[in-house]
Formats: sequence, C-alpha cells, structure tokens
Amino acid sequence: MKIYVASSWRNLLQPAVVSMLRNCGHEVYDFRSPVPGNDGFRWTEIDPNWKNWTPDQYRKALEHPIAERGFSFDMNAIKACDACVLVLPSGRSASFEFGWAIGAGKQGAVVMFEPCEPDLMYRGNPILTTPDELFDWAGFK
Repeated sequence: MKIYVASSWRNLLQPAVVSMLRNCGHEVYDFRSPVPGNDGFRWTEIDPNWKNWTPDQYRKALEHPIAERGFSFDMNAIKACDACVLVLPSGRSASFEFGWAIGAGKQGAVVMFEPCEPDLMYRGNPILTTPDELFDWAGFK
C-alpha cells in the first residue's frame, strides 16, 4: 500500500511512524525526504524572514519555484497514495492534506500516541493510540 504520512516538522513521532509503516512493507511518503537528496520544503529556503510576511508576500511566495516544487512533491504523493496517516500533533498543512485525501476517497487513520486537542472531524477514521494499533492497522504480521 502507498501511504502518505501527514504531520508537522515539529512532531518528533513522525520519523518513527514512517519507519514503522515501512517495516510493515508499505511504500511510505515522507515529506522530510520526498525524493533522494531532497530534505523537504522549508519556507526559509525562499526567505529567512518568512514569519514577518504580509498576506501579499505570502501569496507571491506560493508562486516561487521552490514552493511550487515542494507543493508538487506533496500533492503528487497525496494523489498517488492509497491511504493517509495523520500523526498528531500536527498543523494546518497536515490537516489540509488529511482532509484532501479523505475527500478523495483514500483510506485514513489518525495516530495519537499522546494527548492532543480533540477534533470532531477525525470521526469516522481509526484513532490509533499505540504502536500495536498502528501495526494492526498497517497489516503487520
């Protein structure tokens, strides 16, 4: 199965979840390393002062070739995946990615190994609260 793992750069569990799913034999997209030799998109690649952008600067930055490349890697992987796993806690982008995948009819699961702010919209998807539940969901034998 092709799995897109959606999470945050700040989430320390994300690399372990990627490894766990790969160990179950799945092809797993990791936004931190979308292709060999690429360590993922960061706004600082466009402008180290990105946190102080105006709305217009942000809109223009989305058209930057670096942003376009990062978006393309992620969206192509979401479109190609069979399932999306949201690893909490996460941010806006991961929530958007998960929602896009679910809306496109992909299988979904939410990994919540630690207490996080609840969200009503996760209803209808498995909430995996332990590594064993993740392994069971992923079909680890």
